[in-house]
Amino acid sequence: MAVRRFTPEGMLQPTPYHHVAVATGNRQVHVSGQVARLADGTPVAPGDLAGQVAQVLRNTAVGLHGAGAGFGDVVRLTFYVTKWAPEKITEFLAGVAEVAEEVGLPQPTPPASLIGVESLFEPDVLVELEATAVVG
Repeated sequence: MAVRRFTPEGMLQPTPYHHVAVATGNRQVHVSGQVARLADGTPVAPGDLAGQVAQVLRNTAVGLHGAGAGFGDVVRLTFYVTKWAPEKITEFLAGVAEVAEEVGLPQPTPPASLIGVESLFEPDVLVELEATAVVG
């Protein structure tokens, strides 16, 4: 499977992610919204955005690997962050940097959106991540 990620001339540059991904493959993998919980449901990093971002990336990697994919196959990431404010970007990116190598997250990342929301399904959940991948 081949995924080509790029940012065409005329689009905002530089960004920590590519704006476009073109994938060639015949099987889509959709990983549902992952939160900062261990497999037994134990919350990870309560109140710590960077720690929760790191854990949702770890959990997403587990889901991708379970389907025979990895972050190299990802064509779209969607992050939902509670009570988002621009000053949170440093903490958010620290969480990404903490595990990028560990989970095989390419840099710049696949096309990504960060959507601010008032709340998620539990009060301690600060971030949720969905991923879409294409494999051959």
